[in-house]
Amino acid sequence: MSENNKDKEKGSGLQDDPGTSGVMGTEIRPGAREWVIPVIPLRGLTAFPYLVFHFDIGREKSINALEKAMIANQMVFLVSQKNPETELPMTEDCYDIGCISKIKQMLRLPGGDSIRVLVEGVSRGRALQTVAEVPCLEARIEEIPEEDFSEEIPPRVEALLRMVMGSFNEYLEAGGKGTDAFSAVELVDQPGRIADIITSNMDIKTEQKQKILEAFPVEERLSILGDTINKEIEIEKIEQDINRKVRSKINRNQKEFFLREQLKTIKEELGVEEDFDDEIADWLKKLKKLGIPEKVEEKAEKEIKRLSKMQPGSAEATVIRSYVEWVFDLPWNKYSSNEIDLKTAAKKLDEDHYGLGKVKDRILEYFAVMSLAKDLKAPILCLVGPPGVGKTSIAKSIADAMGRSFVRLSLGGVRDEAEIRGHRRTYIGSIPGRIINGMKEAKTMNPLFLFDEIDKLGNDFRGDPASALLEVLDPEQNKDFTDHYLEFPFDLSKVLFLTTANNLDTIPRPLLDRMEVIQVPGYTELEKVKIAERHLIPKQRELHGLTPETFAMTGGALKDIISYYTRESGVRTLERNIGSVCRKAARKIVEGRNKQVRVTSGNIENFLGKKVYRYDIIENEQLVGITTGLAWTSVGGTTLSIETMKVAGKGSVVLTGQLGDVMQESAKAGISYIRSIAEELGIEKDFYNKYDIHLHVPEGATPKDGPSAGVTMCVAMISMLTGIPARQSVAMTGEITLRGKVLPVGGVREKLLAAHRAGITKALIPADNEADLDEIPAEVKKKMEFVLLGHVKDALPHVLASMPTGKKKPGAKTGK
Repeated sequence: MSENNKDKEKGSGLQDDPGTSGVMGTEIRPGAREWVIPVIPLRGLTAFPYLVFHFDIGREKSINALEKAMIANQMVFLVSQKNPETELPMTEDCYDIGCISKIKQMLRLPGGDSIRVLVEGVSRGRALQTVAEVPCLEARIEEIPEEDFSEEIPPRVEALLRMVMGSFNEYLEAGGKGTDAFSAVELVDQPGRIADIITSNMDIKTEQKQKILEAFPVEERLSILGDTINKEIEIEKIEQDINRKVRSKINRNQKEFFLREQLKTIKEELGVEEDFDDEIADWLKKLKKLGIPEKVEEKAEKEIKRLSKMQPGSAEATVIRSYVEWVFDLPWNKYSSNEIDLKTAAKKLDEDHYGLGKVKDRILEYFAVMSLAKDLKAPILCLVGPPGVGKTSIAKSIADAMGRSFVRLSLGGVRDEAEIRGHRRTYIGSIPGRIINGMKEAKTMNPLFLFDEIDKLGNDFRGDPASALLEVLDPEQNKDFTDHYLEFPFDLSKVLFLTTANNLDTIPRPLLDRMEVIQVPGYTELEKVKIAERHLIPKQRELHGLTPETFAMTGGALKDIISYYTRESGVRTLERNIGSVCRKAARKIVEGRNKQVRVTSGNIENFLGKKVYRYDIIENEQLVGITTGLAWTSVGGTTLSIETMKVAGKGSVVLTGQLGDVMQESAKAGISYIRSIAEELGIEKDFYNKYDIHLHVPEGATPKDGPSAGVTMCVAMISMLTGIPARQSVAMTGEITLRGKVLPVGGVREKLLAAHRAGITKALIPADNEADLDEIPAEVKKKMEFVLLGHVKDALPHVLASMPTGKKKPGAKTGK
């Protein structure tokens, strides 16, 4: 017997007698029946005579009792607590009968909080009086002698003993506890001791063991023990029978039967009479009514019949059920109305978006043709332009004007082909691709489908999504688009596909060839003002809980925000700044400082801080070796400064500012051209041997490339080598050849709008780009002068403060 849990001792139900006292450590007198010894209460443990066992103690009183016994005669009285939960047991919390025991060994456990004690039971004992309760329990104990059957065992006791031994053996076999305990019992010849050993080896409650401990006549003890063993055998048999029945039922067929019976009962309670077979029959009827293509119907019917032969709860049945549900969820033969009123559509587009004339014209042309040719295959339109110009929002407006469902699919960062075509059903958790999922959401066969940011598609080991889109975006092929999950063709020919992009360079050529590209240019200052007045200010005012009566912004303030706090082609930063102004206005109103907030040019800095950008380039500012160029980026046009410098050296050329290979070649071509006309320009003939030339383009962290800065770099080096200042209010763009000819470049409209935003008054562009001037808004043409260049020399009189000495002024064709 052992008790391993810390502090699991129990206390004694001793009779208090304040008038009686005893002395701890009194020697045991020969033949004496009583003595005074310390008491240790036990929790969850019962001590029996003649048995050696160990237990742990940790309560302070129990440790004090142990130490007192060790000092004296090593004798203690071990008694069980009535309630194991009692932490500080008193005399009334313990039983009267316990075991007088001798301490054989004690060991302090690691940590020092508890002690392990090895004891040997001596005899039963009854607590007569409590002698002390501090520092430990101490009592006067009466020894209860055991009956001696050494000479002869009475027949009834012998019969009870045999019955107990047989029952104990059966108990051990029923519980699979082995025969070691039974062998130990067979070595003992005293019936009382046999009963105590058997009781200590049984897994029964403390109350039951205490009852056997308190049975003094051996005959009564054996009788109680026999009843207890037989009861435990019955309980063991019942447990085994229950376990056997449970194990026999927990097999697959029985489990399915049980779940089916439960499902049947639930349906009966809910009044649902439909079962699995009825569901299969309904699906087959529904399939016939869909009016889907014959091949699709055959495949769906085959899958439904496969499902009918399976267990409904199996994994394969779940996959097939999901597949069939997808087939039924697709919008077979459902179309939005194609009746479009051009005037209404045009009005809707104008209400939602200011400007974007080319986009609107192309859409209205499609509407017109669609009204005449009902079976027209929808075009694939690609809206290309800088961020924030309304490419995505106009797609939604087009869908509204047509009365069609709108589905948007963002392709930014998509790298897996399965995102487009879906996963094959052989994979766990497979689903259709985003095209089919979008059709399910649209609930019609002719929605407007927007592929947003198509230029941001990626590819890796999982496939190339751009290649998967080739079939989708080809009007000749998409009527038979096949998703890997569905495994049958699905008609996409009635879908109007729109795509958006910031840059055409990253779109694969075969994919780009399938789309009709519509350039969506950046906005002019006037257009931004109109957009802000019509859309942005009302939107932000409403979002921030303001009204026209409590918040107003003048046109001057709006122009200042556009000029000094934004530098973009679109209006996103403009909208954020308007939102920032609205937040500060809302705070002033809530704090009671103002009942109405009016934002003007005079107080705009109170809302947005100091100006971020300088709008006006000083017209008369002239610098040697520095010119202003125009560049195009994926976010619109921009201006850039080209800086050059010569230092004494051996003719090396240093190019810095993260210039790409093409741009470096343009700079070297410019140097070669200058060398060829050095004498004509009044430049030292051997300058390339005497000086090192350093050309730098600021904002070195930003990579730059392309040939369009050729004329700008060439003129900057001419200014530097001749020492003639260059006008900073003149910007230019154009590729040059070795002989100084200026070639056409792209992105002219965006570049000129950027020049206008930066305060440039004159722009020099290649003569071959003259047609691009037709796309420049009228308000920009009024404020800027445009010069057409055929040769680098044509730029010199417009950029340099004076012409090189003694040389003729190059003629240049001008346009405005």
